[in-house]
Amino acid sequence: MPKQEPSVHQEHVVLGMTAALGAFFMFTVMNMFAKMLSVNHSVIEIAFYRNLVACIPFLIMIFAFGKREILVIRSKPTLVGIRAAIGTLSLVTTFAAYSMMPMADTTVLMFTASLFIPVLGVIFLKESVGPYRWAAVAMGFIGVVVMAHPSGDVYTLGILVALFATLLHAALQIILRYLSRFESPETISFYFFVIGVFLTALPLPFIAVRPTMAEVPLLIGVGLSGAGAQWLLSIAFRHARAAVVTVFNYTSIVWAALFGWMIWNDWPTPVVMAGGAIVIASNILMIWRESRLERVSDDRFRAKL
Repeated sequence: MPKQEPSVHQEHVVLGMTAALGAFFMFTVMNMFAKMLSVNHSVIEIAFYRNLVACIPFLIMIFAFGKREILVIRSKPTLVGIRAAIGTLSLVTTFAAYSMMPMADTTVLMFTASLFIPVLGVIFLKESVGPYRWAAVAMGFIGVVVMAHPSGDVYTLGILVALFATLLHAALQIILRYLSRFESPETISFYFFVIGVFLTALPLPFIAVRPTMAEVPLLIGVGLSGAGAQWLLSIAFRHARAAVVTVFNYTSIVWAALFGWMIWNDWPTPVVMAGGAIVIASNILMIWRESRLERVSDDRFRAKL
């Protein structure tokens, strides 16, 4: 039997892992900039600048390099618009959560997005969810309850905003899972940024504060780090399995704790760390189960060849 050549995935899996590591670092940097700016600026205003700056690379590709296909919506214009609107609200609520709580605490709560996805998948995509994933979902929400202890160490409003943001993140994943069958990732991202600019610009006359010279680099940084994170994440998913990429999401807790300690002198309390450990363990259980199901599916496919 002739020896098979290594697949592109095998050749570039290290590139995918490196891109995933960079993507989640950049997401944490974006949230750090947003938290710093939230002292003097509305989170809606911060989201406006984030989307505005993130549009620039796409406009360069479209008009300088002739990538006009990015502008073409093939068949789902309404859903592209809905995705952009939900994404904008998700971005604003995420920035709001980070403005209310320490970075590490908020980052751990953001991991619960993966717990909402199976539930929404059952409701909207009619997907089947087995006992392992339901157990992981239940475990994760136990972790949230532990983190939300009524001692005052964690703000209740911040937790509610963070959980709402994660619900929106999960809804976006469900929409993208369906929308990606019809539209290119570049088109979806471009219209998300453009529509996001217009939506967040509407209240600016009432809430905008003129940025100082010291804040201008932070506003640019919010946009560039967000755009860079999206670009690196697309590279990561192109060259590595989703289960592998998702594991690197947990490196963001390291960066968040480090930035929180260095800039705001915040460090997660023992109770938050205990609840966060339960949430992370539930996510790891879900990733392990998904990777096993994926391998079984691959083995069955090969057996038919």
